[in-house]
Amino acid sequence: MARDRFVLGIDYGTESGRVLAVRVRDGEQVASAVVPYPDGVIDDRLPAGPPLPPDWALQNPRDYLLVIEKGVPRALKAAGLRLEDVIGLGTDFTASSPLPVTAKGEPLCTLPRFRTHPHAWVKLWKHHAAQRHANRINEIARERNEEFIWMYGGRYSSEWFFSKLLQIADEAPEVYEAAERFIEAADWIVWQLTGVEKRNECTAGYKAMWVKGRGFPSPEFFRALHPRLAGVIGTRVPETYYPLGARAGGLVARWARKTGLGAGTPVAIGNVDAHTAVPACTVTAPGAMVMIMGTSICHLVLGTERQMVEGMCGVVEDGVVPGLWGYEAGQSAVGDIFAWFFEQGVPESLHREARRRRVGAVDLLEKKAEGLRPGESGLLALDWWNGNRSILVDVDLSGLLVGATLATRAEEIYRALMEATAFGTRQIIAAFESKGVYVRSLYACGGLPQRNRLLMQIYADVTGREIRLAKRPEMCSALGAAMHAAVAAGRAAGGYDSIVEAAEHMAKVQNLTYRPDAERHKIYNQLFEEYRTLHDYFGRGGNDVMKRLKALKKAVAAGAVENGRRPGRSAEPGPARSTRGRR
Repeated sequence: MARDRFVLGIDYGTESGRVLAVRVRDGEQVASAVVPYPDGVIDDRLPAGPPLPPDWALQNPRDYLLVIEKGVPRALKAAGLRLEDVIGLGTDFTASSPLPVTAKGEPLCTLPRFRTHPHAWVKLWKHHAAQRHANRINEIARERNEEFIWMYGGRYSSEWFFSKLLQIADEAPEVYEAAERFIEAADWIVWQLTGVEKRNECTAGYKAMWVKGRGFPSPEFFRALHPRLAGVIGTRVPETYYPLGARAGGLVARWARKTGLGAGTPVAIGNVDAHTAVPACTVTAPGAMVMIMGTSICHLVLGTERQMVEGMCGVVEDGVVPGLWGYEAGQSAVGDIFAWFFEQGVPESLHREARRRRVGAVDLLEKKAEGLRPGESGLLALDWWNGNRSILVDVDLSGLLVGATLATRAEEIYRALMEATAFGTRQIIAAFESKGVYVRSLYACGGLPQRNRLLMQIYADVTGREIRLAKRPEMCSALGAAMHAAVAAGRAAGGYDSIVEAAEHMAKVQNLTYRPDAERHKIYNQLFEEYRTLHDYFGRGGNDVMKRLKALKKAVAAGAVENGRRPGRSAEPGPARSTRGRR
């Protein structure tokens, strides 16, 4: 009998990295190891450095290496695996999380000259301080009618690659000039493991204006953005990209020694965390939406043709599964909203009751919220506590709660917040279906689905669609990375020749299915219409009060408000950040 083969998937989240060991023949997850990032999300001040301005979110690339150095040996030991048992390694990353490096791949933040310079560090996906640079990209792209801007639903985000690079070019020319490469962390980690700089099509397509078969916008476009960017393509940003599941190279001897793996072990091309989760949820064909639910939500849909959908985060040929168009959308905050409410909005009386009942306060809050009927509280919320990613693509929007009275209870607010995030997902589904990209069923993974049954039932009732969960929702991205490692290894080495084939053998879903209740769905249809009214009024220019309030907040903080003078309409670039949880 042939010996079992295994692959490793490394999932780089917002606060930690997870290493997962997976059996190739059936996807059995035999061991895992989680390594927290020592520096976490850097949004207050640099390590041993100066404080950061508002809306910054950075990371230390050395934390990523620590995940490999500590996590891989732990997972191998827990699974009882030898180096010859492992046929491949795959990674996935939050995106867009780029960093400036030298031609040899050294992060500028590790050099003494730049250690205390904020622009020399990784700009994490939720770094929102580049909003005005995103605004300029959108303005110039629309003026020139650039193709890429319509593939992003009409707006390029402050969270993405070139907004962050333009910010460096504009605000820190010394860092820009020293950066011989500007690279996604997803590609940088593969470079460290293999010694070869090879970049993936997925991150380039969804975050960096790259169009398969056509490449990047013209030098004239980049020159119009900023003179320093005129020659950026072909120098700091290369022109060649590689498909998902391809073999980037073999593990270099240095990392083989550190991890206990064999030198030359195949390493897959880098990938985005949400995108690896799609085949790991068994989805390899159109008609289903995969929701990766954590601090935020990423929504992934497959299609047979390209459509321009408002507010999508990109549509990329072969961007998720070869042979299909992959669509991405998302919500900037979901779990983060609930965490905020747990910390700031739950009264002491509920905590006392929880102690008397000897249950957790969160469990009690959820039980009370579950006892409410849709519409019973009279509350309605907009889910913009961290801005709006899709479909408005505007980080300057903020949260809203309507209908509160002196009788409003904590569980009513909590349920309204859950419903608001479900309405946000339904709004995204409606945008896709308005362009003929149909969503007949939902699949969920990530940290939230396994922990919050009420939330999942609300999503089913609001959207009117069945929801299935991945077998182990919290492991989905890591499993997807491992599946791509099996493809990078190939059938000859004991893996698979395509991600579709890998999904047939390695991906599993639970028997549990959340089905919509017809009566609750009917009430939610009414509430959704009210949600859409508020969505368009506050989000499409009917009333820019959210932006004026942010401008006033910024002016007051700067001591720049004059008596009787109304603050300008230019908004503070980006909402408050949260460092809780994994993305």
